[in-house]
Amino acid sequence: MFTGLVADIGIIERVTTTAAGREFVVRTAFAGLSDGESIACDGVCLTVRECTAGSFTVAAVVTTLGRTTLGEWDTGRRVNLERAMAIGDRLGGHFVQGHVDTAGVVTRLEREGDALLIDVALAEEWMPLMVQHGSITVNGVSLTINKRLPEGAQISLIEYTLRHTALGDLAVGSRVNVEADVVGKYVQQLALAHLPSTVNRLPS
Repeated sequence: MFTGLVADIGIIERVTTTAAGREFVVRTAFAGLSDGESIACDGVCLTVRECTAGSFTVAAVVTTLGRTTLGEWDTGRRVNLERAMAIGDRLGGHFVQGHVDTAGVVTRLEREGDALLIDVALAEEWMPLMVQHGSITVNGVSLTINKRLPEGAQISLIEYTLRHTALGDLAVGSRVNVEADVVGKYVQQLALAHLPSTVNRLPS
């Protein structure tokens, strides 16, 4: 479990294909990492396979590659990092599982005063979970949906977020990892039996 509050921006140092899947060596300022712990990398919960002073190695299997942007990662890429939440930590963002639902596409970036507005296009089946002023996770960052769009959601980034995450690297056409609010997903699943068959279902 994570909170969507990025603690470090890692750098992809090496990408290889091994028996474990697509493997990434990530440079980080994190200290005291342990083999087997979970780290959210751009919102994807991955297991640390091994770690050294200043870096750790993770791998993504084919199902993860098919649902996220990890197949596009190459050396030099900056990624948002968050270690798993410890009992007793402050929950400054929202409940984030690190289970990416889908990859969205940035369709527009526009400055509005001191904020950067970013429009993200999403597949139609995820739109019922997009709630204005509700929570969304984009590349591992807990954000508020500024506006519900006909084909996606708009987020608004403040200067602090741009300085402390890699979201400032986004451009039109960038694909991003999106996790919808887990509370909304459970509510929809529980309500399915009472909803008309025409209501959008989440992918199984």
